Amino acid sequence: MHPLLALVLVIVAGLGVTRLTRPAVHHPLLEGILQTGAPFVLLGALLGPGLGLLDSATLRFLEPVLALGIGWVGASFGARLEWRMLRRVSRRTWLIGAALALPVLLTTGVTAFALARSVRSLGDAWGRPFAATALILAGAATTAASWRGPKLGRRNALLDTMFGTVAVTAGVALYHPHLALRSIALTVIASAALGGLFAALARWQDLSDGGVAIALTGVIVWGAGFSYAMALSPFVVCALIAAVSVSLSPDAVRHTTQTVLRRFELPLYAAFLMIAGALLRHFTLWIIAAAVLLAVLRAAVRWVTVRFGLDQGDPIWRSLPFPPPREFAYPAMRQGATAIALAAGFDVVRGDPGGGAVWLTVLLSVVAAEAIVALTPLTAAPQQAEVT
Repeated sequence: MHPLLALVLVIVAGLGVTRLTRPAVHHPLLEGILQTGAPFVLLGALLGPGLGLLDSATLRFLEPVLALGIGWVGASFGARLEWRMLRRVSRRTWLIGAALALPVLLTTGVTAFALARSVRSLGDAWGRPFAATALILAGAATTAASWRGPKLGRRNALLDTMFGTVAVTAGVALYHPHLALRSIALTVIASAALGGLFAALARWQDLSDGGVAIALTGVIVWGAGFSYAMALSPFVVCALIAAVSVSLSPDAVRHTTQTVLRRFELPLYAAFLMIAGALLRHFTLWIIAAAVLLAVLRAAVRWVTVRFGLDQGDPIWRSLPFPPPREFAYPAMRQGATAIALAAGFDVVRGDPGGGAVWLTVLLSVVAAEAIVALTPLTAAPQQAEVT
């Protein structure tokens, strides 16, 4: 199949599945699994290894779309890291966020490392060094996905994702320790330059909403392409681009930027998962067991830290009933596209985009987390499910 025709097929199929994956029966578990994007992976596997419509040459042509999808999800997260908001976060709030995030990070990281060392087929699928892989999986497990609801839940979801992103960045640096300084320097330079360019255009050119969308798309496409070419994490680069952009831009441009990122996130995320599903090569049944175990550990550690830790040390948490109310419990337990894109960015760095088992483990873990959310009394789904 001609690569351009394959690209059109992926985009059309992604948009179609996006419209069709709205269940007639509204059940929290079914809606949660659909929101993780698992149907897109299955469709990609059908178009690739199943029917052979997407051959190796075509998939190599489409690999940069993976980076764009990952980068767009990262930019959606980075657009919430406005400096005027971050500087108002108190030291106590950071400590509370660390008390929630670090136990999950340490527990899942140690577990992933032990699994990779003890189960040979799982270690071979995840790849070496095991410490880097464990950091990636732990960072993805630490992220939370909800940006709606009361301030307490949204704030801690943001802090969780920040801690998880830092852990994944450390894992990427550990994978190429001799290139760590180079990668950090290129990431900072590219994000500052592109984010500053967007902010300068927004301030000096009086851009309309359409102009903001075009300029924003240009800098993210350039950032994702640069990340892919230089073996950097598209998620981290594009997240920093968006953070710089919203921090330096006027308020109207900032709101338009966040709206544009949300509008196109789902189609690009769908295309990314479909191509990754078509590229998927490394699979073992141990991946399913590891994913379920990481999801259960994450849920247990999170509940314990809230139930027996934070309610003893902070008046806000002490005032909450336990188990926590639905408004907090749901965003604290869900993960979504952010975790999957973080792990997939690691596969791009090590030259195995879409074909690695790390992002698949995270995807299955997110699906398992959705089952925990829907089937246990610890959490409850809101009226409208979210993608990130």
